[in-house]
Amino acid sequence: MQHRVTRQPAGEQGGPHPDDAGLSAELVAVFAGARRRAVRDGDRQVDTAHLLHSLLEHDPEVRSAVGDTPQLARLLGYLVQRSIGYGLRWQGTVEDSGAIAVVPDPALYGAESREAGAWSPAAAAAMEAARRRARRRTGAPAGGSDLLAALVADPGSRAVEVLERAGIPARELRARIDGPEEEYAGDGVALR
Repeated sequence: MQHRVTRQPAGEQGGPHPDDAGLSAELVAVFAGARRRAVRDGDRQVDTAHLLHSLLEHDPEVRSAVGDTPQLARLLGYLVQRSIGYGLRWQGTVEDSGAIAVVPDPALYGAESREAGAWSPAAAAAMEAARRRARRRTGAPAGGSDLLAALVADPGSRAVEVLERAGIPARELRARIDGPEEEYAGDGVALR
């Protein structure tokens, strides 16, 4: 059996990316892993399910927030199946849940690029929301919990679809991440 090897564009091979600003080193690794996964799977864009999968692989705090071992195993099973069955309907399509009206500076995230490794509008919006959440909370660079909160805030995202299919309600997960001190409007925007 021959394995397909896809060469990454020079910008994907390492070094800082414009979209890495305001992120913890761990989250930079998560984003790089999501980009590699999208390229390897032949997906046109990095979507929120790629981000969720990479986040679960890299961040033990996020894994514990998601749930117990059976829930986590079921979720990872769905994410792994994406390239061999579940999720094939997503290939060749752009993830745009419509929940976020505008993607900040789409050229920065490659949202208009047709090359694999570009960010879907929903993934780019989640990245920006994670940065805003981190600035609002501590002023520190965004970390794994910031990205997880941003991913589950978009009810129409692929990440939320996978979570829900695995039996992990996104709304309950968001409450576990944020705790009782923050209240959210229906669109995932903090009220306080």
